[in-house]
Amino acid sequence: MDGLNSLGLFIGSLFANTLASLSGGGAGLIQFPLLIFLGLPFSVALATHKIASVALGLGAAVKHIRSGKLNWSMTGYVIASGTLGVILGANAILFVPGRLAEAALGLLIIGLGVYSLYQPSLGQNESARRRDTKGLIAGSLGLAGIGVINGSLTAGSGLFVTLFLIRWFGYDYKQAVALTMISVGLFWNGTGALAMYAAGAEIFWPWLPILIAGSLLGGYLGAHLAIRQSNKLIKRCFEALTFLIGAKLLFGM
Repeated sequence: MDGLNSLGLFIGSLFANTLASLSGGGAGLIQFPLLIFLGLPFSVALATHKIASVALGLGAAVKHIRSGKLNWSMTGYVIASGTLGVILGANAILFVPGRLAEAALGLLIIGLGVYSLYQPSLGQNESARRRDTKGLIAGSLGLAGIGVINGSLTAGSGLFVTLFLIRWFGYDYKQAVALTMISVGLFWNGTGALAMYAAGAEIFWPWLPILIAGSLLGGYLGAHLAIRQSNKLIKRCFEALTFLIGAKLLFGM
C-alpha cells in the first residue's frame, strides 16, 4: 500500500470509529467497505475489520474509565450475556450466505432510527427499570440475540445494544453508549475476532497497524465527545447512523 492509500485508510478508520464511539456503534459502515474498496476479499475484510474494531473499544474504554462514571456490574452483565451469541454468530457467518440477512438487518436498523426519531424524550434522562432478577434474566436473552448479530455481521449490533439498554433498563444515551462501547466494542468484538480466527478466517495483518491506530484514536475521541455533549446530540448522531447503516445493508451501497 502506498502512502496516499495508507493515509486514506487511516482517515477513514479514524472518522468511522469516532462516529461509532460517539453514537454507540456503526464503525463498520465506513471501515469495512473501505477495506473491500482497497482490494480485500469480503471474508478477509470482515475478519480484519473485526480484529481492528477491538481497538475502538479499547480507546473508548480508556476515556470512559477515566471519567469514573462507568457501571462495572452492568458492564460485566452485558459482556457475559452476549458472549455465547457472539461465538455462535462468528462461526455461522463463515458458512451462511449473508445478503438476505444483511437486507433484513438493514430494515431493522432503519426501524431503530425511526423509533428513536419519533420518541423525543427517549434516552434523555435515566429512568431505572427492570433491573431486578427477572428483568436481568429476560434482558440477557435479548442481549444474547444481539450478540449473534455482532458475531456474524459487520455493522449495527452496537446500535441495537445502545437502544436496548435505553428501552429495557432505562439508561440515558450517555450511559448506554458508555456501556456499549466497552462491552461490545472491546469484549464482544474481541470474542468475535478470536472465534473467527479459530474457525479459519484469514486476516490481512499488514494493514492492521493503520486500522488499530485509527480505531484507538477514534474510540478515545468519540468517547470524549460523548461525555462532553448532550444526550440530545448523541441521540441525533445515533439516528443518523441508523439510517446510513440501514440503507447500506438494505441496498448494498
